[in-house]
Amino acid sequence: MKETDREAVATAVQRVAGMLQRPDQLDKVEQYRRREARKKASVEARLKAAIQSQLDGVRTGLSQLHNALNDVKDIQQSLADVSKDWRQSINTIESLKDVKDAVVQHSQLAAAVENLKNIFSVPEIVRETQDLIEQGALLQAHRKLMDLECSRDGLMYEQYRMDSGNTRDMTLIHGYFGSTQGLSDELAKQLWMVLQRSLVTVRRDPTLLVSVVRIIEREEKIDRRILDRKKQTGFVPPGRPKNWKEKMFTILERTVTTRIEGTQADTRESDKMWLVRHLEIIRKYVLDDLIVAKNLMVQCFPPHYEIFKNLLNMYHQALSTRMQDLASEDLEANEIVSLLTWVLNTYTSTEMMRNVELAPEVDVGTLEPLLSPHVVSELLDTYMSTLTSNIIAWLRKALETDKKDWVKETEPEADQDGYYQTTLPAIVFQMFEQNLQVAAQISEDLKTKVLVLCLQQMNSFLSRYKDEAQLYKEEHLRNRQHPHCYVQYMIAIINNCQTFKESIVSLKRKYLKNEVEEGVSPSQPSMDGILDAIAKEGCSGLLEEVFLDLEQHLNELMTKKWLLGSNAVDIICVTVEDYFNDFAKIKKPYKKRMTAEAHRRVVVEYLRAVMQKRISFRSPEERKEGAEKMVREAEQLRFLFRKLASVSVAQGFGEDVDGYCDTIVAVAEVIKLTDPSLLYLEVSTLVSKYPDIRDDHIGALLAVRGDASRDMKQTIMETLEQGPAQASPSYVPLFKDIVVPSLNVAKLLK
Repeated sequence: MKETDREAVATAVQRVAGMLQRPDQLDKVEQYRRREARKKASVEARLKAAIQSQLDGVRTGLSQLHNALNDVKDIQQSLADVSKDWRQSINTIESLKDVKDAVVQHSQLAAAVENLKNIFSVPEIVRETQDLIEQGALLQAHRKLMDLECSRDGLMYEQYRMDSGNTRDMTLIHGYFGSTQGLSDELAKQLWMVLQRSLVTVRRDPTLLVSVVRIIEREEKIDRRILDRKKQTGFVPPGRPKNWKEKMFTILERTVTTRIEGTQADTRESDKMWLVRHLEIIRKYVLDDLIVAKNLMVQCFPPHYEIFKNLLNMYHQALSTRMQDLASEDLEANEIVSLLTWVLNTYTSTEMMRNVELAPEVDVGTLEPLLSPHVVSELLDTYMSTLTSNIIAWLRKALETDKKDWVKETEPEADQDGYYQTTLPAIVFQMFEQNLQVAAQISEDLKTKVLVLCLQQMNSFLSRYKDEAQLYKEEHLRNRQHPHCYVQYMIAIINNCQTFKESIVSLKRKYLKNEVEEGVSPSQPSMDGILDAIAKEGCSGLLEEVFLDLEQHLNELMTKKWLLGSNAVDIICVTVEDYFNDFAKIKKPYKKRMTAEAHRRVVVEYLRAVMQKRISFRSPEERKEGAEKMVREAEQLRFLFRKLASVSVAQGFGEDVDGYCDTIVAVAEVIKLTDPSLLYLEVSTLVSKYPDIRDDHIGALLAVRGDASRDMKQTIMETLEQGPAQASPSYVPLFKDIVVPSLNVAKLLK
């Protein structure tokens, strides 16, 4: 208290000091005293009021605590009295059990009385419901079925609620309403039949389909209500939940699967095109069904059923399963192509899923592949393997068929330009074309692979073709009377080579975007080389045929008979011209090469006749006569081959080959020379013009002259041995293939 008093005095001193800081404030001391007295009186009044209020509150609290204590004592006494009364009434409660049972029985009887009308009418309702189901009045039948189920479920629920353990009564109720489950099953069967034919029903009688959907919706609502009550009471009526909506989609899915599988009307044994027909029927059915579903069925189902989306998924899954089944079968090559074309192209094309009547509900981009990439890869591998075997067999068969034509007694056919040909190139490339067109329907990658395969097999085929053409020529040379049309068919074989070349280029240009793709280009030079070799061998065989006929007349050249007036060259010209009338059926550029080669060989054979020393001129007159005859015959040959070359020029591929005949003229000039002293100069000129001429050729030529001295021969030979002349790049050798009969130079010099 003393500390408080000191703090109060100190505070008062500070307040007084604050009020009396100036002298003029002393005049207001009395005023200050009265103001502070009022404040003090006010504070004391508030303090007294607060203390009084606290005292009143304490007094009230004590009074309430006293009352509460009295109440607790009263309650304690009352509980003691109740406990005493309860102990005394236990026996009385046990004696009321009969009353309780009577109350329960009364409740059951009350429920029975309430449903008595429905209970007595159950057999009649069952008969009516059965009749309505048979008549197809499904909505009315379902209404009566709902009444039956409602009565049964109500009774069973009351029984369950009153005595859940009383199974005897529950069984009795269930047995009395036993026909109800049968009616439900019969109605469900009718619903499923309608749903199985829904795509037909929706077009003929959409009201019936709507009724089915309404019934299913009613049952779904009842299922939901019963399941909600189960959570509260634990009671579920028999046969619930029915889940008819789920069963509906199961029925639709089974119907879609059956419809897809049932479209196969044929087998491979009965129809080679069974798979094409099967896939086309599937395409038509699926497209028609989805259009009907999109335009009509969606109007019969609630939006939340998403019936079109679900049907689309069902069809897609059923198709995928069916395609997997087909892919697992032992398919032939054409069947694999049909399947892959349908799966990869047709299914996603405007003929099916991209059809405008399905847009925009069907988004092809969201559909899973009908076949997995692995299955597609396996099918493509099988197809390529089978195709390889088939192409080999087809090519072999085509060649065998062509070989049979070679021995026919009739000439081969000619094309629109008159060139002989066989059907082999057309057959081969028609086969290639068909396979490439088929492969292109599947994918660009497969098309390229098939093209590579065709060209590879073509390479092997041309090697066999070359061998067969060679055998054909050899067999003819063993018996030139057979086959009768050998020349014409050999011309056709030669022409086929050019046709093959053009067809290969055309095929690659049509089906190959990039020339270096897949290593295709390197195969072209190889095939061109084989074809040129076949054509060259064919031309050689034809010329061999010509020179076999000319052999007798060529042997007459440069003989005594020839000098005395033989017409061997006339016959040679006629024979060559006759053969070349047939050779006019040879295509360019082989005709050009053949004409030039025939010209060269005739000249070479003429020169060979000179070098074989069949005659030795005895006098200047004989030399002059022989040389002039050689010049005349050279001009005769020149005229012939100019004529043949002019035909080639008219066909667009001739050239001037007069230089061959000039060789005969040059040799004739050496023979005709009258001044032996100029012989060295003339021979030197001959050697410079024809660098492939050898010393044995010069020796034979001097021997034919018959007047060269030993020294002159020696001088000419030594000069020629000093170094041969250099040939020009365009020079065609004529003498290198001419063999002089075995007579050494020493003997010639004698």
